[in-house]
Amino acid sequence: MQRNVVILVAAAFPVVFSLDAPAQDIEAGRKKADTCVACHGPNGNSTQPTFPILAGQTARYIFLQLKDFKEGRRTDHPQMTLFVANLSREDMLDLAAFFAAQKSRGGSLKLDPAKVEKGKAKAAETLCTMCHLGGFMGQNEIPRVAGQHYDYVVKQLKDFKTGKRTNDAGNMASVSKTLNDDDIDNLGHYLESLW
Repeated sequence: MQRNVVILVAAAFPVVFSLDAPAQDIEAGRKKADTCVACHGPNGNSTQPTFPILAGQTARYIFLQLKDFKEGRRTDHPQMTLFVANLSREDMLDLAAFFAAQKSRGGSLKLDPAKVEKGKAKAAETLCTMCHLGGFMGQNEIPRVAGQHYDYVVKQLKDFKTGKRTNDAGNMASVSKTLNDDDIDNLGHYLESLW
């Protein structure tokens, strides 16, 4: 009787109670991340400002981005499309778990304090923390953007604004369309300052 209840509950809530979902394995992810180091740096701390810092990113966000690259919903980095082509669902879950468990060291841009303050004001005006949460730490499928590289933030905001990146259910596209180039520049400074 109890087993039937579990199966019934699992059928009613397949996303929450998937009985055959593989467990995320941080150590397996560490081994699989060897090829990621070239762009994303050791433990996901990219030193190249055009590549995102993955350390400390939410596991769900990393998994969904890998999945979107694999399934063609995200095409803004062709090298990622090639990299994910042979990844299994388990590989993507393991990589996500590994990078989420790492500590971010933040970016390295020499920040302009005036732009940081303007970016902070713009973030408050556009209610960025409604999705990215306080401290911009992210949640579930919403990315952590605190401490992210300025160059990467600016590129993503511009890609959302122009429609080059569209895997966001429209939220970032609509917000970014309200931003001018100065706003984007200021937000880049502000977000990188938050680590």
